Amino acid sequence: MEVKARAPGKIILSGEHAVVHGSTAVAASIDLSTYATLRFPAHSDNDGLLRLELKDIGLEFSWPVVRIKEALSGIDVPNPSTPTSCPAEAIKSLAILVEELNIPEAKIGIAAGVMAFLWLYSSIQGFKPATVIISSELPLGSGLGSSAALCVAFSGALLAYSDCASLDFSHQGWLNFGESELDLLNKWAFEGEKIIHGRPSGIDNTVSTYGNMIKFRSGNLTRLKSNMPLKMLITNTNVGRNTKALVAGVSERTLNHPDAMASVFNAVDSISGELATIIQSEAPDEISVTEKEAKIEELMEMNQGLLQCMGVSHASIETVLRTTLKYKLASKLTGAGGGGCVLTLLPTLLSAIVVDKVTAELESCGFHCVTAAIGGQGVQVCFGGSS
Repeated sequence: MEVKARAPGKIILSGEHAVVHGSTAVAASIDLSTYATLRFPAHSDNDGLLRLELKDIGLEFSWPVVRIKEALSGIDVPNPSTPTSCPAEAIKSLAILVEELNIPEAKIGIAAGVMAFLWLYSSIQGFKPATVIISSELPLGSGLGSSAALCVAFSGALLAYSDCASLDFSHQGWLNFGESELDLLNKWAFEGEKIIHGRPSGIDNTVSTYGNMIKFRSGNLTRLKSNMPLKMLITNTNVGRNTKALVAGVSERTLNHPDAMASVFNAVDSISGELATIIQSEAPDEISVTEKEAKIEELMEMNQGLLQCMGVSHASIETVLRTTLKYKLASKLTGAGGGGCVLTLLPTLLSAIVVDKVTAELESCGFHCVTAAIGGQGVQVCFGGSS
């Protein structure tokens, strides 16, 4: 018996950085996912190990479950129905377990994700041998919510095999969790995100859990329902960035120019509000879809201009903007900026030839492009070999 969970990545449609200063942000799921497969050994194959296989980066780890139990002895490991923060002493014990793996220096960024896995696994499944296999369509560290999708996929697979989820095993294909199960899963994923990021906003794991879109302001999340199909070209500049430094840079600019930056943040807030209204309103025919897409393009361009005012653009992002503008397409950075990914709206009536041309030109600059539908399904699971 095995269970497989998939959880989507996310984009920020509007409001990144400004959200830290009280503005509204709008985020949406994309149809690129992270997959977590959980297998428990047959009785005869039980070697007492918990294995983690990270397919995309070619790493495999294993721990004797008694070793994990020892590391967490004296710590109250929660039960699956009560999501609990990993205490400081448990973080120290898990860090030792991860240090012993001798992860190559080039891939040390995944260490926190491995610690999140150990905490979620022990908390939800206890100390039993299993194999967990991870694969992903999301590039790491590019602002598409890869760590949250990882935590949501982990939590989905683990909870599907617990008493907390009531799923129909006889049904073939991908299954949805119930609303209260999603709430539980989202809380567990957030605990994983806290181990990875310290103080995450909760936007990424919420979008990955529930799918579709959310509006976020001052700690309040509102789920939105999109009433129009949106398609984006996502260009990964392959330029890594330091999110903390970029956030600090915006804060410094805000201290230096408080009135001007307050106006910038107010403008972003208005853009997010208008964007949420457009996306949720009905689009009964092709003409109204085209009109709405034109408005979204204008809002994206305005938001990008404001992000430039905040000082978070980058030469690579500007190259993407110039290239897509040649084809009369609107683009904006998504996430922290300073590199990372850029979104380009692909209108419904745009010909595939144009998409191919702009993609070829961007990839000739050393960028990587994928096309993604926006605002789709959240986390799902399937049992056995079905998918």
